[in-house]
Amino acid sequence: MKATDFVAFLLRRLAQAVVVMFVISLVGFTIQDNLGDPLRELVGQSVSEAERDELRERMGLNDPFLTQYVRFLGKAVQGDLGTSYFFKKPAVDVILNKFPATFELVLAATIIIFGVSIPLGVYTAIRPDSWTSKIVMSVSIVGISVPVFLTAIFSIFLFSVHLGWMPSFGRGDPYILPWGWPTGFLTWDGIVHLILPAIALSSIMLPLFIRLVRGEMMEVLKSEYVKYAWAKGLSARRIWFLHALKNTLIPVISLGGVKVGTLIAYTILTETVFQWPGMGFMFLEAINRVDTPLIIAYIIVVGLIFVITNTIVDLVYTLVNPTVSVIGEAR
Repeated sequence: MKATDFVAFLLRRLAQAVVVMFVISLVGFTIQDNLGDPLRELVGQSVSEAERDELRERMGLNDPFLTQYVRFLGKAVQGDLGTSYFFKKPAVDVILNKFPATFELVLAATIIIFGVSIPLGVYTAIRPDSWTSKIVMSVSIVGISVPVFLTAIFSIFLFSVHLGWMPSFGRGDPYILPWGWPTGFLTWDGIVHLILPAIALSSIMLPLFIRLVRGEMMEVLKSEYVKYAWAKGLSARRIWFLHALKNTLIPVISLGGVKVGTLIAYTILTETVFQWPGMGFMFLEAINRVDTPLIIAYIIVVGLIFVITNTIVDLVYTLVNPTVSVIGEAR
């Protein structure tokens, strides 16, 4: 791929990202009218109607929709998504404070997904008729059908209540990094608290990735260049793990990056069950409190994460897959 082609591809993806974020901001701003009266959350019921009208006029809530949206968009571009009614702080600051916990949970779940699905997917492709492969595929079918909150509740009942091996809620005692982020990866208590939520969250995607790796691996093993490698007398391990697996991972990278981004949305249920102090748990609390600025800020931030993740995946995919033509895609 030429450098100019890659730059053109990057600029096109960035332009698409801007359009998507514009739509997300418009949808988020539009639904705020259905979330309740912001004045009620700000001043309560004790303020007179005249004072409410004066405050509404001062806040610009009587302005036309387009005027309000343009004003909101101007502030959003500068990183101002409003002030949380409950926390009395900028909504972006509240979300950034909760983001490390969610990021850590998603990262741990991602490690589990790739660390388990790739070896199991490869094994079931190489030995499709073995009892182990049949058991793995049967369990993966069941795993696809079980909702994440049931997996979370069952894991709490089994490992926390019945066996007493793991804590059932909270984040434990995390280590504070030099830049202020707390992490549970560097303390034993943090790791123990992270295991069950990460397993529950990974259960959403793990069966899909096992079947994806297996299917792609079986297709690659039927390809002509793999047959040629067998004819050359190369060892089975070299063919499986060097020639076949390398090409199997190309679609896994593409789909994997997108699916990992969607894990952030699934953290809402996982964090609620385990009382994990992340963005998902904060979002549900914001809905219960009708904290409109925080709800809108969450929607926009999560949308931005999706856009960034998908853009990075597209860029990585063009680099690892030499058959992709960015010029052809542009057409």
